[in-house]
Amino acid sequence: MTNYCVIVTTFSDDENGKTIIDALLEQRLAACVQVLPIKSYYHWKQKINCDQEQQVIIKTKTALFEQVKAVIEQYHLYETPEIIQLPITNGSVDYLSWIEQTCV
Repeated sequence: MTNYCVIVTTFSDDENGKTIIDALLEQRLAACVQVLPIKSYYHWKQKINCDQEQQVIIKTKTALFEQVKAVIEQYHLYETPEIIQLPITNGSVDYLSWIEQTCV
């Protein structure tokens, strides 16, 4: 198990996304959050959908996953939000140290 990870989620409402991001940063559950515009194609309720969304990449400690997930679930407007954890298996020592010092 690695000590650091990225957690990926999406949102379509900028205000809702800002609420989630602010909560994560204020609670020091994330060292960095990046937001990228994306176009998502997906199956939902027996039809194919296409929406403009924002992809959120959250840099944090693996041990904080459940807390990050709880914040996303608490504030997210989606019925089933994407919450995926990806391990960081290697990285710059300085960058990983920064994550270590920044998150609780």
